[in-house]
Amino acid sequence: MTTRAAAFLDRDGTLIEDRHYLADARDVMAIPRAVAAVRLLNARGVPVIVITNQSGIARGRFTSETYVTVERRVHEVFASQGASILATYHCPHGPDDGCSCRKPRVALYEQAAADHGLDLSISLFAGDRLRDVEPASELGGTGVLVLSPHTPADERDAARARFAIETRLDEAVRQWLGE
Repeated sequence: MTTRAAAFLDRDGTLIEDRHYLADARDVMAIPRAVAAVRLLNARGVPVIVITNQSGIARGRFTSETYVTVERRVHEVFASQGASILATYHCPHGPDDGCSCRKPRVALYEQAAADHGLDLSISLFAGDRLRDVEPASELGGTGVLVLSPHTPADERDAARARFAIETRLDEAVRQWLGE
């Protein structure tokens, strides 16, 4: 049985600026406090796993190959600033496709846990939408809603009763680490 926690982070609006169906790697722009948060997690030995819904693939906004190019750039941007992302898992399906991998469903989290020997019940689940943190309710761990300009007010209100809310990812990470 493993006791290794991880930080499961959303991509768009949490780690990088949300460009709405990001299809050009040149548009990848890290959120500065997110880079600091990932560096802090790295310093504490906590694996950083990105879980992201990418319905733009199903909607024909970009191809799987384009997604891979963008994702590679995300890793490069963070690495160039001393922040390491262990792995990224994505759902390529649309909201009505009924898959088991689209957040808030938990298949991608379970796959990442199996791939990397992680304990979901002690992990961090953070993102700027309620669907990013809801898996904490099913899997255990700590959910933290990180507010962004794209966080709907009704999701913020719904999160208050069940999850912590922070304005920056580095604050969410510090809270989770007990700092």
